[in-house]
Amino acid sequence: MAISRKKILWVDDEIEFLRSHIMFLETRGYSVTPVFSGDDAIHLIKNKPDEFDIVLLDEQMPGKGGLATLDEIKIIVPELPVVMVTKSEEEELMEKALGRKINGYLTKPVNPSQILLVCKRLLHSKEIMSSHLKQAFVRSFSINRDALQGRMDAGEWVTIYKNLAKWDIELEDTKDEGIRQAHVGQKSDANALFSEFIVNNYMRWVNGEGNPPLFSPDIIDEYIVPPLHSGETVYFIVLDSMRLDQYMMIQPLLKKIFHIENYTYYSILPSSAEYALVSLMAGMYPKEISKRFPKLWSGIQQNIFTRAGKEGDLLKKKLAACGFKLGNAIEYVKLTNEGEALEVIDNIDKYKKKKVVTFVAEFVDKLIREQMTTEVLHDIVPDENAFRKLTYSWFERSNLYKILKKLAHQDCKVIFTTSNGSNLCTRGTELYGGPSTMANLRYQSGKNITCDERYALYMHEPARFKLPQKTKETNYVILKENYYFISHSIYRNYNEQYQNTFQRGGISMEEMIVPLAVMEPKEIEL
Repeated sequence: MAISRKKILWVDDEIEFLRSHIMFLETRGYSVTPVFSGDDAIHLIKNKPDEFDIVLLDEQMPGKGGLATLDEIKIIVPELPVVMVTKSEEEELMEKALGRKINGYLTKPVNPSQILLVCKRLLHSKEIMSSHLKQAFVRSFSINRDALQGRMDAGEWVTIYKNLAKWDIELEDTKDEGIRQAHVGQKSDANALFSEFIVNNYMRWVNGEGNPPLFSPDIIDEYIVPPLHSGETVYFIVLDSMRLDQYMMIQPLLKKIFHIENYTYYSILPSSAEYALVSLMAGMYPKEISKRFPKLWSGIQQNIFTRAGKEGDLLKKKLAACGFKLGNAIEYVKLTNEGEALEVIDNIDKYKKKKVVTFVAEFVDKLIREQMTTEVLHDIVPDENAFRKLTYSWFERSNLYKILKKLAHQDCKVIFTTSNGSNLCTRGTELYGGPSTMANLRYQSGKNITCDERYALYMHEPARFKLPQKTKETNYVILKENYYFISHSIYRNYNEQYQNTFQRGGISMEEMIVPLAVMEPKEIEL
């Protein structure tokens, strides 16, 4: 790899014995200026403070010693990297040097390769990392491109999305705009193809045809029932509207306290809590829920299928149908703010007597709802990068994380997941016949609602999609890719307000392919 020529100032009273080292560095593309004393080094740096990229400084020299020279160098050019080279291995000397903010420490005798390595680390690490990152991205981009050109199943789409989400994070701080734009373009292309894949397969899947992936109604049977059969205590924790990339960001925090097995599943449509969370807890599709438990639902209100806050009842009924009549040994807790989570922490011991405890935390979902209406928050979270970082910052300091730390000392199994993700929406499409306010939702239901059919999946017979239908005229419209609804009557006035907002309920990888982690504590109190 071609490396830009860097200038080294080497300060050593025995520099004549280091000629072979200097020649070695010069053959590797470095320019080396040798001097015999600290005073000579200070003189050169004072006259040309921008001349050198790094200083190799002998610690033991006649006259002005290495530590004294170091102090003066840091006064003149504080940011200039200095590597101390010494014959002494005394701990006190090392501490003094480190206290003066040296950038490296080598013990004599040094070989040329050691010098080269420290120079590369201090002068070229960003260039080397950027080069390796670019090579890895190009390989990944090619693999994704080839896959997207073929026919893929639901599992292969998960692999594509995981890879794209990984690169979302890897490229957060890259300054290579070409790589960034290539990634954004490939992700957009992938979502367009994914949307058509869902349109072509979703109705068949929910009716048991084809080779369906795990959906929201399957999760209780797949992940909650087996540990209950084994006699384990299960904590079911749902961070509402958490995307896969957000989970990837907070996963290192979870790994500190849990052994983790990572999985994914597909959210049902519409991919929002009004449907997906209810289906997750009930172990059924909304159509079945509305038939079997009509009193648990308030019907269609303002074109949104509301759930009347009865998810806990649905979960209890589902587990009873699986043979677990838990009575008071099951608890469902909704955490809408930090105060409610703090109350859980204060009473954490009472949950040890339960068999199934569910916590549903709404921070991410609340952030999504407020981002559209709060100008300051819209400015703070203008893109996916900011959304990930804000989620990490909140989670690291949150009472939810403190709850998880408490659970890491219990003999239990923790299922950590979400009901759906969200999508950063950048393109508007006019909605006719619907409400004037959209509430961050990428689906609408009701009579005579229409939009540009190129951007949406129309469900004229909702029952075939396992959705409830209040009247024969009720239909659903669910947006694809990164489109958002805006009422025809207010399009000109509100289009910019809705642009670059996070919404849920639609068809995209970010909303539908969601993370699930099975976690077991690393440290259990006996």
